[in-house]
Amino acid sequence: MEIKGKKAVVFGGASGMGRASAELLAARGADVAVLDRPASAGAEVAAALGGHFHPVDVTDFEATESALAIAVEALGGLHVSITTAGGGRAHRTLGRDGPHDLDAFRRILDLNTVATFNISRLAAAHMSRNEPEDPEHTGERGVIVNTSSIAAFEGQVGQVAYSAAKAAIAGMSLTMARDLGSLGIRVLAIAPSLFDTGATDRIPEETRAALVKDAAFPRRLGRPEEYAKLALAIIDNPMLNGQCLRLDAGQRFAPR
Repeated sequence: MEIKGKKAVVFGGASGMGRASAELLAARGADVAVLDRPASAGAEVAAALGGHFHPVDVTDFEATESALAIAVEALGGLHVSITTAGGGRAHRTLGRDGPHDLDAFRRILDLNTVATFNISRLAAAHMSRNEPEDPEHTGERGVIVNTSSIAAFEGQVGQVAYSAAKAAIAGMSLTMARDLGSLGIRVLAIAPSLFDTGATDRIPEETRAALVKDAAFPRRLGRPEEYAKLALAIIDNPMLNGQCLRLDAGQRFAPR
């Protein structure tokens, strides 16, 4: 899909990989709306891009639907949806304090899996109204890019909820792509390793080195702009569809 002139939303676009994606989309000529928490730097980021900011908590599913509808109306359509919003906390299946708290498990799935699916289904509905791009060749109407994690495949001790949530995002990619293929909408997920974002800012340098020692090359945390480059490559290439792409420097998580 040609990026210039397209309408894009980035959930989690106020920081980290989402911000880098929003910035690169804008640099490539897309009209961009940033959706993120009300207390985030979303307004400043959107203003710098010449775009729009719409505050939203993605775990408020009805509010997400409203915020996306407002964003699409302001943009004048929707062709690209990128979701990087998510997170998790470490809890073992059975720890010193007893079994994993069930409500905590549900919250992690809501923040990652359910929120991502909610955004995807709503984005697809908006994209389905587009006139297909270049109907003789691709007939594309939209591209959905979601964010999994290599924890989906090699979850570490204490990541049971996070791994389950991110594995679901990876797993839904092909089925969702099949669901939406007749409409000309592609769906992919990116599975990053550890990236240098706000979530990793407080990690000491020596700890960072230990966390990436198993990577093939480069042995460092990923950079947000590297996620953004892959996201835009996905949008650009119509043959990419229905899969989860690892972005991990050849790293495989060890148990700890």
